[in-house]
Amino acid sequence: MLLKKTLLLAALLSPSLFAMAHEYQVGDIHIEHPWSREMPPVAPTAAAYFIVHNKGSAADRLLSVTTPVAGKAELHEHIHADGLMKMQQVQSVAIPAGGEARFEPMGYHVMLFNLKQQAKDGERFPLTLTFEKAGTVEVEIAVQKDAPEQKAAHH
Repeated sequence: MLLKKTLLLAALLSPSLFAMAHEYQVGDIHIEHPWSREMPPVAPTAAAYFIVHNKGSAADRLLSVTTPVAGKAELHEHIHADGLMKMQQVQSVAIPAGGEARFEPMGYHVMLFNLKQQAKDGERFPLTLTFEKAGTVEVEIAVQKDAPEQKAAHH
């Protein structure tokens, strides 16, 4: 009986665990938990976030992003300019050897323009990332009401 209850509990918890943590690999590049915040249905844009780890001994670059859910996807960053925070498009993002690039609110992010419709909490949509050396990988962006908890310790 205890085994049945344990298995049932594990089965019920597993989908939520999978929904929270999902990771992808292409060559030496590891992409951790791609996500987007749920936006109001009338919002014309959305943003996607993730962490890119480079486990190799050579630097790489994220060159482009595409998705079928938006008319256009661009790499962007927030910068401080004249005492203000400003968002601007970047042509690529360097991923240092043995290092990482964080795509997060108020930092690097993927901007999605001309959305066909806003995704809701719990839904997912595809995003294709193209790296200079590692090549192309398709990830699933998990849409969430709130930003995921930040890890207490950073590498």
